Amino acid sequence: MVERVSTGETPLTARYAAALYSLADEQGVLAETVDQMAALGRLIKESPAFASLIGNRLLDAKMLTGPAETVLQAQGFSALIRNFVGVVIANRRAAELPALIAGFAAYDAAKRGEVVATVTSALPLTDLQRIQLRARLTEAGYSTVRLDEHLDPSLLGGLTLKIGPKLYDTSLKSRLQRLQYSLKGAA
Repeated sequence: MVERVSTGETPLTARYAAALYSLADEQGVLAETVDQMAALGRLIKESPAFASLIGNRLLDAKMLTGPAETVLQAQGFSALIRNFVGVVIANRRAAELPALIAGFAAYDAAKRGEVVATVTSALPLTDLQRIQLRARLTEAGYSTVRLDEHLDPSLLGGLTLKIGPKLYDTSLKSRLQRLQYSLKGAA
């Protein structure tokens, strides 16, 4: 039986994550699977061609399975990961693979008692900013936090922090939008 762990993800990502986690644990390859899922996420981010292949909703499952299998095998992914991706493709969820990978990472973190905080900033965080952010989160009651960092230059400055269902937005972009709305209301 698959145990439900709250990760703040969608029911779809939670189902896939729980199933893969359970299977990897049963086979005794959980640590390897966690590492390979992270590597798969990096492959999708760093390879525009593979990301385009996976994200192409016009290709049917039969046309996508062979090339995806070839790429994953060439990159040295285990049979478990290749089969997982095959199931995702067969279920017509290939475009959602990045979300499924993120859901698996969040599920794994929740199983280990770790909280994942998604931090999006306009510029890369410095080591001091990471330390300060972790200290603030510890003060807020989150003892073990893993930061999942993303860059979004459109924020202009500041950052957004998503931890569980909560979103904290201190970006310059949202402050300017709020100012614009308040000025429209005053006119």
